[in-house]
Amino acid sequence: MDITSFILKEFPPLTLESKVSDVKSFFSSNEYSHFPIVKNNLLIGLISRTDILSIDEDDKEIGYFQYLFSLFLTEEINNVLDLIKVFASNEANLIPVVNSSKKYIGYFDLIDILHIYNETPFLNEEGVVLRLEKEITDFSFSQVCQIIESNSGKVLGIFISEKNATTVKIIIKFTSQDVNEIIQAFRRYEYTILSNHEEDYYLEDLKERSEYLQKYLNI
Repeated sequence: MDITSFILKEFPPLTLESKVSDVKSFFSSNEYSHFPIVKNNLLIGLISRTDILSIDEDDKEIGYFQYLFSLFLTEEINNVLDLIKVFASNEANLIPVVNSSKKYIGYFDLIDILHIYNETPFLNEEGVVLRLEKEITDFSFSQVCQIIESNSGKVLGIFISEKNATTVKIIIKFTSQDVNEIIQAFRRYEYTILSNHEEDYYLEDLKERSEYLQKYLNI
């Protein structure tokens, strides 16, 4: 997916000569958590909304406060998942973008990137979401896909939600006319089903058998 069309240039970057008062005014008129600072068209850092509001010397240039600058960025060619990771790890809703020559060219807005992600088949298409757990030594993406597709299902997406030394937890989204058959197939391959589904007749069957056994024992 080409995301370069989502690079924004609506607001010009700050410079070392930008006045603290002007930067405060800028942040008061938008919701950005950070904003980039450039020198000779090269990104040298970002100032956060929180840090700029902590400065009392409004008449000074922000270049006097470089110790407050942070630095994170993305290159012009990147993917949505990597961008979301950068947003999350820096607790930011804006990421500066540089080209192959490391020149600043604009920024990504978190809202735009989330809209892109929301349009992926994994989130946008109707389907069944199944949470599974499996011994990590026995887990493979190919097996998960094979189980679903061999039971006339269609995989919309898979991702690992948790992982430790012994087990892995995954979330799958798929379409199928017979969800129960796929759920039981995963059980046969020793996957633990972590999510609840109305189509899952296994637990209901166990309950009925248990009730029957209890009635028998009471005779």
